Amino acid sequence: MEQEHKRRVRYSGTHPRRFEEKYKEHDPLKYADTVAKVISKGSTPAGMHIPIMVKEILEILQIRPGERGLDATLGYGGHSRKMLERLQGAGHLYALDVDPIEIKKTTERLRQAGYGEEILTVIQTNFANLAEVGNAHGPFDFLLADLGVSSMQIDNPARGFSYKLDGPLDLRLDPEHGTSAAQRLRELIADEFEGMLVENSDEPYAAQIAAEVYRRMRRGMPMDTTSALAEAVEAALAFLPDTKEKRDLVKKTNQRVFQALRIDVNSEFEVLEAFLEALPDVMAPGGRVAILTFHSGEDRLVKKAFKRYYKAGVFSNISQDVIRPTPEECRANGRARSTKLRWAVK
Repeated sequence: MEQEHKRRVRYSGTHPRRFEEKYKEHDPLKYADTVAKVISKGSTPAGMHIPIMVKEILEILQIRPGERGLDATLGYGGHSRKMLERLQGAGHLYALDVDPIEIKKTTERLRQAGYGEEILTVIQTNFANLAEVGNAHGPFDFLLADLGVSSMQIDNPARGFSYKLDGPLDLRLDPEHGTSAAQRLRELIADEFEGMLVENSDEPYAAQIAAEVYRRMRRGMPMDTTSALAEAVEAALAFLPDTKEKRDLVKKTNQRVFQALRIDVNSEFEVLEAFLEALPDVMAPGGRVAILTFHSGEDRLVKKAFKRYYKAGVFSNISQDVIRPTPEECRANGRARSTKLRWAVK
């Protein structure tokens, strides 16, 4: 049966601005030149994710052909692809992702790149289930966990991850399960939301923001979209003098508010704790693990766990200091700036 031709999305002006209009960026194989231009300007093409600290991760993991590894957070598959290259067709990589939308796209890309089931197994599950995965497929010689939200999730307005784009206030990594951010706000009271902002993102204006959000909700103003929440945050900071510094502060405050909600909606701290608890038991003797974190709360959990296992003699070596991306990488990929990398050897 002949496939029905679908007309591409039309847009006004000379360049597409909306996520769904950027058809060239969504098809990197067909429009490689356009994608390369976007990347060269230090931006991430729509629907894509640029892997962070690849060189440093590969140096830590020291992958050898024939080994068994795990990418606990598959995402766009950039890190997995580099690890598969190091296996040189011998060994096996297991890759996990909780996102039912992106996991299908990434699996298809990796299959088209020549990585079949004989060397790559993709499993849709939360990496909190590491113990279960390890029992079925481990032990692993190398492991990677990249705890950042992927760019294709952030950039898609339908996922509700960014205050910059109007869309449903969702923020779930798995939109088919759990409670959306909008529903969470309806379940909480102002004091609970204030506590969340402090605990999850150290928000200095937590009291003002919580008061404004719940004042609006009591007046019948729905807090169901990203724009509605961003407007409430800006209104909460209206008492500050109108300066360029304030505009920058509003942006950073929105980032922290959305981060705090995302952490809560996806139980990110609890997920990481479950992963770290199971980690030593799924590692083979001499196994290496690298973990990328993107805010201080995650990094503290990883640092404490690694130190605890090192003192107990479970890990033979750990990173003494956090590793940061190079200035060159941060200039090329602005989303790398907050990254911290830690490693350990069993």
